[in-house]
Amino acid sequence: MKGSTDEKGPGSEGALGFSIDRGVFLPSTAILLLMVLGAAIAPDASNALLQKVQAGIVTYASWYYVLVVAVVLLSILIFSFSRFGDIKLGPDHSEPDYGAISWFAMLFAAGMGIGLMFFGVAEPVMHFLQPPHGEGSSVEAAGHAMTLTYFHWGLHAWAIYAIVALLLAYFSYRHGLPLTVRSAFYPLIGERIYGPAGAAIDVFAIVCTACGIATSLGFGVLQINAGLAYLFDIPVSPGVQVMLIVGTMILASISVAMGLNAGIKRLSELNIALSILLLIGVLIAGPTILILGATLESLGIYVSELISKTFTLYAYDPTDWLGGWTIFYWGWWLSWSPFVGLFIARISRGRTIREFTLGAMLVPCGFTLLWMGVFGNSAIDLILNEGAKELGEAVAANQAVALFRFLEYLPFSTFLSAVSLAMIVVFFVTSADSGALVLNMLSANGRDDTPVLQRVFWAAVIAAIASVLLIAGGLSSLQTAAIASALPFSLALLGAIWGFSKALSLDASQRSAQSVSPASGADGDWRSRLSNLLEFPEDRSVRKFLKESVAPTLREFSEELKSHEVDARVTEELRDKPCVRMEVLNGGEIDFVYEVRSRAHAMPDERLAGEAISSMAEGDRYYRAEVHLAQGGQDYCIMGWTREQIAHDVLSQYENHLHFLTTMR
Repeated sequence: MKGSTDEKGPGSEGALGFSIDRGVFLPSTAILLLMVLGAAIAPDASNALLQKVQAGIVTYASWYYVLVVAVVLLSILIFSFSRFGDIKLGPDHSEPDYGAISWFAMLFAAGMGIGLMFFGVAEPVMHFLQPPHGEGSSVEAAGHAMTLTYFHWGLHAWAIYAIVALLLAYFSYRHGLPLTVRSAFYPLIGERIYGPAGAAIDVFAIVCTACGIATSLGFGVLQINAGLAYLFDIPVSPGVQVMLIVGTMILASISVAMGLNAGIKRLSELNIALSILLLIGVLIAGPTILILGATLESLGIYVSELISKTFTLYAYDPTDWLGGWTIFYWGWWLSWSPFVGLFIARISRGRTIREFTLGAMLVPCGFTLLWMGVFGNSAIDLILNEGAKELGEAVAANQAVALFRFLEYLPFSTFLSAVSLAMIVVFFVTSADSGALVLNMLSANGRDDTPVLQRVFWAAVIAAIASVLLIAGGLSSLQTAAIASALPFSLALLGAIWGFSKALSLDASQRSAQSVSPASGADGDWRSRLSNLLEFPEDRSVRKFLKESVAPTLREFSEELKSHEVDARVTEELRDKPCVRMEVLNGGEIDFVYEVRSRAHAMPDERLAGEAISSMAEGDRYYRAEVHLAQGGQDYCIMGWTREQIAHDVLSQYENHLHFLTTMR
């Protein structure tokens, strides 16, 4: 697999200095323009057509959606707990770019944040009032409502996000392909990802992402307007809502212009803090013991019924509930997965597959279920035990006001509503700026170091789409189109998962074949090697070793290979990042790479614990001459070895590489 995340496609320099892939940028913007015009000019007709498509999917393909989601959940568990779980999303020596807290915060904010604010009260209450079967507003319906909510917002949703993110991160960070959706389909179409077929995949992803974010922004701004009306008596009107969209997108533009670390990361961390504050506030203000008990009980039922609920289709007792809720959610998560998956992949370099899948699923999923349990059980208790039937009526009439009507029944309701409103705004900003970041990367061949104006452009596109359709009444059409797109995408996703499993098998076999102890070196003074092992060389010493020992040895080895008509080349970089690299080119098969790098390490000193290597003084670190193969660092140092010993080590690694190729033929 060859490629580079830094490559530009042909015609990549656009107007205003934009760095774009013309084959993706131009068609996607044209399609979005046509879709928005159609939905704005004829909202009723376009919505009716798309509703027929959606109804057909529910009628004829519900079983298929259920099967796809089940396969996704099973696959992600297999990848996590099998021998593949130790493979890193990047070279073997890579480390995570973000700490655990920042990573979880960004996962949560991009994946589910705003949905929890909108549906945290509304969905449990709706299931309580109108369950798929049985009597509504009953004790039985209360427990069933929370289990169904957990089912829709739990492991299945995060498994869909995680599988797409895993595919993208693996092929991009481990095999150097562009960080765009097309790379997930490398096992299916190979090098054609760089041609029209790959461009079409990214165009499809841009259209789905833009539609999904714009409709969510449009519908969600209704909740902000409802909160402002509750707190400040600001009227609920399309004019106010458009102003809110513009204001939100200005903030999103500032965030996306600041970049991932300074903008999106900080806002995500802020929202996690606000989320915990609000969650604790509602837990304390409500019936705390009942909430905790009911949440734990519902969680137990959800886990115990996970398999049976996954395959529940009400085949002998059909109900519209299945299409209106479960199939709707599966389609929505699938249609959002290119956006959320690409964003999660962007922030997950350096983690193992097991660490990634468990972290990206269990932690945000656990917080999501806790959130739903606290808000849902508290609201249901008000209706069931406290006589607040008007709360249920208000939620059934307008889900956008559900959260604020619920908070009216709690102490400090004005304060909690203000915190909730701030969270909704920040969640909208983080969803919008992460969406703009993803759209920008998709249109720029995976690059995120594009001009600021280009990143802001996509934030403006999202705001324009949402505003036009909010005024014209075409948001429902765009939402239905985005969900319907899950059908073709799911077909391609199943193929990509199959191809990914084959790539992992190949990767695992290669790592097994090349996971050998370094050559001991039959010749040489072992006392000298021991002395080198116990010393802490300076940078200049390792550079000298690379120049005088490693480079001549690899050149000699390369010449010997050429005498046997094997194509090989040696490259040296002894300035900024010192290394000597030999590549043995095997035509259509996997190339052999043997590279020795100078890498800094902290001295064994307790005062340096936790400090970044780059910030240490030169006297606080030492250097190693570490061996790297194609799959990454091998965690051993050859500093002080003789040229003969180095040659034996290269030969051992090359011999294992040839054995690996033989087993794969």
